[in-house]
Amino acid sequence: MLDQWYKGQVTRIVQETHNTRRFWIQIPEKECFDFKAGQFVTLDLPIHEQKNKRWRSYSIASPPDGTNTIELVIVFLEGGAGTNYLFNQVTEGSELTLKGPLGHFTLPEQLDKDLFFICTGTGIAPFRSMAQYIKAHDLPHPPIHLIYGCRQQCDLLYASEMCQLEQELNDFHYIPTLSREDDLWTGRKGYVHLIYEELARKQPAHFFLCGWKNMIDEAKQRILALGYDRHDIHQELYG
Repeated sequence: MLDQWYKGQVTRIVQETHNTRRFWIQIPEKECFDFKAGQFVTLDLPIHEQKNKRWRSYSIASPPDGTNTIELVIVFLEGGAGTNYLFNQVTEGSELTLKGPLGHFTLPEQLDKDLFFICTGTGIAPFRSMAQYIKAHDLPHPPIHLIYGCRQQCDLLYASEMCQLEQELNDFHYIPTLSREDDLWTGRKGYVHLIYEELARKQPAHFFLCGWKNMIDEAKQRILALGYDRHDIHQELYG
């Protein structure tokens, strides 16, 4: 069953930012597409003869909700064959081949330590899934800090939803951080690293990192330098 591929149907597409789209995919042969918050699926796109050059993996952005529909949020990569196909060939009603769920980037069994969700760009996808899952199941949880780095305010994904979640989910802290913003932005400026360094006061914590390799590499070094153990760090690499 490890390599079972499914036919998925794209039921909805929404342009979320200038270069990011949300894709809803239904898997008709499954009554319920069962996955853990934080896992991903792999798409097999008709863009190359070789299998491994056709495969593209994306974190599931929606929480497990007992249905057979999942949401992916995908950023257009200049010159990227995969996103070029998804943005220019795929429309509502298109069929996609996918396998999953895959991956071990999931919530710890015991939610007994602070959770730092640190991400850039579409790296927010697994954390949106996790936070909405915690809320939907009313799970007792420690403080959750979602530290989300983008260039500009227009790049933030799920911004109003995360602000609302901050109101509704006890001890959930949404901290968008912009590296290139004008004076109208009243939130945090700079990069994500200074924020978790400021918030992580040696309390026991899990650090979940999702985004581009440079951010993850730097974050790992800095978290270890704070005195945490490498087992406290969980990562999902993009690109």
